[in-house]
Amino acid sequence: MGAPANPRALFLSPEAPFPAVGGGALRSASLLEYLGKRYAVDLVVFREPGAPDPALSIPERLAREIRVLNLPSHSRSPVARVLRNAARAVRGVPPLVDRFAGFAAELEQFLEGRHYALGLIEHLWCAPYREQAARHCERTVLDLHNIESVLMSRAAAVANWPAASVLRRFERAYLEVERRWLPGFDLLLAASDHDARLVRNIAPESRVQVYPNALPAAAEPVVPEEEVIAFSGNFDYGPNADAVRFFSRRIWPALRRRWPRLTWRLIGKRPEAVRKWTAGDSRIQVLGPVDDAIEALARARVVVAPLRIASGTRVKILEAWAAARPVVSTTVGAEGLSTSSGEHLLLADDAEQFAEAVSGLLASRQERERLGGAGRRRFEREFTWQAAWSRLPPAGL
Repeated sequence: MGAPANPRALFLSPEAPFPAVGGGALRSASLLEYLGKRYAVDLVVFREPGAPDPALSIPERLAREIRVLNLPSHSRSPVARVLRNAARAVRGVPPLVDRFAGFAAELEQFLEGRHYALGLIEHLWCAPYREQAARHCERTVLDLHNIESVLMSRAAAVANWPAASVLRRFERAYLEVERRWLPGFDLLLAASDHDARLVRNIAPESRVQVYPNALPAAAEPVVPEEEVIAFSGNFDYGPNADAVRFFSRRIWPALRRRWPRLTWRLIGKRPEAVRKWTAGDSRIQVLGPVDDAIEALARARVVVAPLRIASGTRVKILEAWAAARPVVSTTVGAEGLSTSSGEHLLLADDAEQFAEAVSGLLASRQERERLGGAGRRRFEREFTWQAAWSRLPPAGL
């Protein structure tokens, strides 16, 4: 007799897990890799108009069958976004929940006649599809990349009127979604102990498991260090755009004066979204997306994470640690990583203190090597995919 077939699992994601570039994709990819070793996986994934077919980038070993749900046309222009968000605020519907809604019938058609031991749904935005998944899955799991109501609250705290009022409306709307859908899942995955506590406050009866953000194991890059400070991320993402605005207005001018040959390098997708804060300065270098973010960060003397809005944990910090580069972050930027200032990174929330912390590292190779080495060791110990998988229950998901 042959070996017994693996149990079957359903994996539903609003974005393609591969190529594994960016925080959201990397987290989803790590879980798909985990399931692919234990289950025969059917993957349901959404695709934006004009995006490559995600089925072409998924390793064959990880998915038995792939169903792509094609999203309708969606303008990214500033005017279109303002109008969409105004309409959402009036209706009390939070961003992205409506973007991924409306596919229940198509999903049910795909699931008809199928039975799964496990259904894993990525992101709160797709939580309402538990209704369809639960009819075909013995257990359902929701992976919470962020706590969306917290993200909206923090965005509102740094915004001006009327944007702050709209964001408060979204905070309440997301909290309603969380309270409605989280209790129905058999298990909730949170990115950190901090997020797990927040989830338990929202859904006290729910079972919550910490599953940290992590990266594939990678050797420490050996590249020349340049007189550069670096910031990485998807710049179309609100928290990253706000960080660029904050850094460019409040921190970069002091560093630019003090270090006349210093360059600030932005690494990541959609840099055009922050052009208003980077254009016209010859010492701000915009690389855009790169094939290897860890190697690109390794060329910088210091990596900065000047975030004022955040939830979950920041993959950009894990990538800097993997690159053995010292990091200066705000407290909220490093939230969930359980570290204190001077241990694996430096923390500074005031703009002047942030600039001083960066300057101190620029002036001291010894301190850069100390912090970078501490971060690298922590990455190897806690934040590889293998280390993250070990955090899951011994019996698995």
